[in-house]
Amino acid sequence: MEPVTLNCAELTTREINATLAALPDSARARILEPWGRHNLAVGLTNRIMVEIEGNAGYFIGGLCDGPDVVVDGFVGWSAGENLMSGTVRVRGNASECAGASAHGGTVIVEGDASSRAGISLKGGTVLVGGDVGHMSGFMAQAGVILVGGDAGHALGDSLYETVIYVAGSIASLGSDARVEDLTDDDVLTVKRLADQAGFDHIDPENVTRVASARRLYNFDALKDQRY
Repeated sequence: MEPVTLNCAELTTREINATLAALPDSARARILEPWGRHNLAVGLTNRIMVEIEGNAGYFIGGLCDGPDVVVDGFVGWSAGENLMSGTVRVRGNASECAGASAHGGTVIVEGDASSRAGISLKGGTVLVGGDVGHMSGFMAQAGVILVGGDAGHALGDSLYETVIYVAGSIASLGSDARVEDLTDDDVLTVKRLADQAGFDHIDPENVTRVASARRLYNFDALKDQRY
């Protein structure tokens, strides 16, 4: 089946997304001249392939449950936000909050991701080939984050059950995050994720595992105590 071609210079965002949502499973679509357009390929539940040919804006591939979205360029805030299933692959860099609150699926950033990558992750997978900025993995509750480069300050602050693997250096850990020993299962997991993303620069046996120290899970609020 030939791909459907949609041009942002001719169509509104609503028209593009409505056309994508109406495509049958296994269909393909190309979005041309995005020029930083926000909210492309959002809210889709069909299992289609969408290729965005150029730099795109905020919330690309957000709220989706099924499609595979590829951006041949850079993206703005919150790529793959609240993703349920499917993939969002960014061939360039991503701005803040990549993969925010993703419940499932996989967000792949081949370049660098800015601050708060994987914030409030809820079961999804975030794979970054390069560096991530400060407070990545903040309040991440479930799922996995793999960083192929370096991590900024306060990595994994207020982390819950998400596990973060970092191939490079870590500027600092956030509250209640700690480094743990790498197990054989971890090595296999990192290898599988790196293969999935196409990252050939990561040595699965030479990454740092970051997880929750679990000191913030419970606390007592005393009567009349001031905060």
